[in-house]
Amino acid sequence: MKINMGSTDRVIRLILAVFIGILFVTGIIGGTSGIVLLVVAGILLITTITGFCGLYRLLGINTCRLKAGKKGRGTEQEPAP
Repeated sequence: MKINMGSTDRVIRLILAVFIGILFVTGIIGGTSGIVLLVVAGILLITTITGFCGLYRLLGINTCRLKAGKKGRGTEQEPAP
């Protein structure tokens, strides 16, 4: 599983997941739509933690700045020439 999400993408997903969670906990959203959004928030949180988005892979999108084939959290990044 290769990382295909950049840091900006991950931060936006984290903010959205926390925002949806707060809306659910405070009761602003509820019922079936609240549960569906909570599941979406969970998926956003998991993809943020792993750095991998399956939908991005299917669509051929890669927002990560690491060279192709590299794994890790940015520590193996090649220096710019």
